[in-house]
Amino acid sequence: MDTLHKKNGNPTSVADGGTDSSLPILGVPPDGPTLIERLLNDQQQMTAVEQFSRAHDLGGLPAQSRYYSKLVPTSAPGPGQQYAFEVDLDRCSGCKACVTACHTLNGLDEEEAWRDVGLLVGGTAANPMMQHVTTACHHCLEPACMSACPVDAYEKDPETGIVKHLDDQCFGCQYCTLACPYDVPKYHSGKGIVRKCDMCSDRLADGEAPACVQACPHEAIAITVVDVQQVIEDSEADNFLPAAPEPHITLPTTRYKTSRVYPRNMLPADYYATNPQHPHWPLIVMLVLTQLSVGAFVVGSVLETRLDANDMIAFRQLHAASALGFGLLALTASTFHLGRPQYAFRAIVGLKHSWLSREIVAFGVFAGAACVYAAAAWIPGIPDAVVVSLSWGVAAIGVVAVFCSVMIYVFTKREFWSFTQTVTKFYLTSAILGIAATWLSILLLGAVFNNPAAQQLSRDVGDTLLQALIVTSGCKFVFELSMLSHLAARRVSPLKRSAQLLVGPLSNQTFARFALGVLGGVVMPVFLMSQQRTSEVATIIIVVMLFVACLAGELLERYQYFAAVSAPRMPGGLRS
Repeated sequence: MDTLHKKNGNPTSVADGGTDSSLPILGVPPDGPTLIERLLNDQQQMTAVEQFSRAHDLGGLPAQSRYYSKLVPTSAPGPGQQYAFEVDLDRCSGCKACVTACHTLNGLDEEEAWRDVGLLVGGTAANPMMQHVTTACHHCLEPACMSACPVDAYEKDPETGIVKHLDDQCFGCQYCTLACPYDVPKYHSGKGIVRKCDMCSDRLADGEAPACVQACPHEAIAITVVDVQQVIEDSEADNFLPAAPEPHITLPTTRYKTSRVYPRNMLPADYYATNPQHPHWPLIVMLVLTQLSVGAFVVGSVLETRLDANDMIAFRQLHAASALGFGLLALTASTFHLGRPQYAFRAIVGLKHSWLSREIVAFGVFAGAACVYAAAAWIPGIPDAVVVSLSWGVAAIGVVAVFCSVMIYVFTKREFWSFTQTVTKFYLTSAILGIAATWLSILLLGAVFNNPAAQQLSRDVGDTLLQALIVTSGCKFVFELSMLSHLAARRVSPLKRSAQLLVGPLSNQTFARFALGVLGGVVMPVFLMSQQRTSEVATIIIVVMLFVACLAGELLERYQYFAAVSAPRMPGGLRS
């Protein structure tokens, strides 16, 4: 605020070209009030903050309203309408004032941002083109974050269309960060929850523009009212932003406008960047061990059809207990992925729409049924037909639960997580580890408990299990290696990026995965089948190593499943 001074009884401003009477002129004694008189007078004047507060108390408009009044709608959305961001790309200079304003107003941490500025580049060497792009939440018509959330921590305002995140309801599963194709929800590890832009809805409700709108010096961002039906129709043409995720997935409402015609090769500056994604180790352990448990129950149920009554009881007791143990360990590991595990009980809230809720319920039922079956296997007097029915029931529930796991990742629309990719990998993992675990259970039963029936069973079905392990492992290796065929593709597709990650930044993990998988799934089974006179102790040691190698190989495969996925995103900046 300019300091006002009096000259000839009238206030003048230095900024307005007035003469500052407080500055003495050489040779001329100062006129007017003394310094102390001026200071006393200043103390009686209201500060800028006090003036601003008084204007609000009197019902006046915000002090900056004249600057942004044309950037917000004059009326609320009507039926079939909602609020949306409108970005004038011709005005965006990439100054990131919007990012700073959003960060400051919302009190975000140093590395946290709800609005980003990306870069599009294209053209030719003689006529290059560069375009900055400011992006935030698009407040989609069909927000994937809201559909995916298992605890209903998202809501879409029926009047304004703004998608809000309910921090108190969130338990930090981070599924929305995978489901959103625009990388909008951001996980805050310190708070254990996800947070995102809500278009400064409180400010809009009071007739005040969001922070990013007010801060932009070029008026590149505005709030507008869009027709829902028009957004749906526009999504058919995929005219959103070059190389951005396809708009028909969630129907984003942000409107990007420009008077320029972009060259056909206009792409994000980071379009060719390939960076490994966060691996989510608790999810890796949970997925692999749950699939091991399900596979073990399925293989055990099939194997029981080849056993007599005495053999079946001894085998069933040990195998059911070990398979259940792996399942319970997996469910325990899953809680480490939650930012606020104390609210894990909320996970069933989204059962009607969230595959994560369905997976949690399915594996909960699976664990309960497995406990009942394991107990029934040890309790004498229970009819065998009942125990067999329980065994097949547990196996069937487990197969359904794994399918729910498949759909969690298929829902995200990422090509590396397509239905074919995911269902093949998940069920083959179940088969490989189920066979290895069952074979180990038989050998341990015969050696540790000195059970002659188990020893005979090992001789009867050992080669069959080893052959099945070789076939399933071979099928999975061929399927995984087929991903590398995308390296020859001319177009840089998401699958080509995944293949580049597998042979580039993740090459060590890729080599280790196949080395362990081939060792445990092919080399050791072939060795055991070729050795007819191997001692019992040596056989057990080899099978234990076989099981560990298969398990480690599948853990690395699941690591690649997360780390090598090509995550969709809005245009980013230059990356090193």
